[in-house]
Amino acid sequence: MHKKNRRPVIISVLLVATGIIILTIIYNTWQSNPVSINNPAITKIESNTRSLDLKSIIHNAEKSVVQIEGQNEQSTITGSGFLFNEKGDIITNAHVVKNADVINVRTANGHNYPAAVVGTGEDTDIAVIRVQQLANQNALNIESETKAEIGDEVIALGSPHGFQNTVTLGIISGTERNFTVDGFSYENVYQISAQITEGNSGGPLINRETGNVIGINSVGTSDGTIGFSIPADEIYEQVTTWSNEAQNDQLVYKNADDINSTDSPDQLIEDAEYVADYFFESISIRDYIAAYTLLGSPMQSSQSYSEFREGYTHFMNLEYSGISSTVTDDNQVKTTVTVTAETKSPEKEETNEEKSNYELTIGHENDQLKILDIKKSDE
Repeated sequence: MHKKNRRPVIISVLLVATGIIILTIIYNTWQSNPVSINNPAITKIESNTRSLDLKSIIHNAEKSVVQIEGQNEQSTITGSGFLFNEKGDIITNAHVVKNADVINVRTANGHNYPAAVVGTGEDTDIAVIRVQQLANQNALNIESETKAEIGDEVIALGSPHGFQNTVTLGIISGTERNFTVDGFSYENVYQISAQITEGNSGGPLINRETGNVIGINSVGTSDGTIGFSIPADEIYEQVTTWSNEAQNDQLVYKNADDINSTDSPDQLIEDAEYVADYFFESISIRDYIAAYTLLGSPMQSSQSYSEFREGYTHFMNLEYSGISSTVTDDNQVKTTVTVTAETKSPEKEETNEEKSNYELTIGHENDQLKILDIKKSDE
């Protein structure tokens, strides 16, 4: 009788043990195999979060974009260009420098340099000029094997009507446009909605998604509503060949001192205010390295980069306005700026609003405009 009663108990024990063994095997298998998710919606969201910040793209690109003046006895043509390698070579349009006896390049920090022609196109509106002092400086990346498509968002940088580092936004509104202007043939060029006017010629067209150069802004309609940009992939091989073949001892440069001596007070103020604007713009987006490089050697000697950075890291949502300047007797510029920012103390959680006036003394140091002194007063 006892044996018959034990049979169900034994069977139950065996079933429980078997279940435990099976669950253990399943768990171990699940742990050892990675889970892959092939959800296209998730992939799309992840891709979008990696898009570069627009403000950062513009700020980084401006370091490499220059204003170009091609001069002869009859006229001066103003255009734009951008650094594309470590040799100090700048891509621009051929029509900006083709008939120039003297080529001057104005950088983002307001300094003038002489440039020499490395190569110019006969039929294609492309040229390369070299500024030896800009060797090993910030260069823009070129998408040499990529074609833009209609609808791609773009950023055009240049110096329309002499206003350096002006930014316009748009899209690729057409491709493979062909026409001829002033003896230059434009083939398979991009049509863009970003405005291209006098002075924009030679500036970079930047892919909003990657931050890389995809074209060279070259021609605009008279009303400024449509622009055309030469695709970078179609000229990359040519500009690279010119650059590799050019030897510095065979290039002709104008003396930089002659250029600096012709600066008018109005031009000096304009350049100094650009330096001040670039300084506070760098602080506002926390690019402290760029801001620190604008300081003159006495200021850099008196404080290390870490000490300089520490003085601004507590600023949040910084805004600046009311830039005004005067030229001193010793050819320096006193530039005042009103700065408003939220500040947060490391010891406290609450934030406060701080409004201050900054006076920047800006002048030439080794032929470059630098911030020689900064004075701050609270309102």
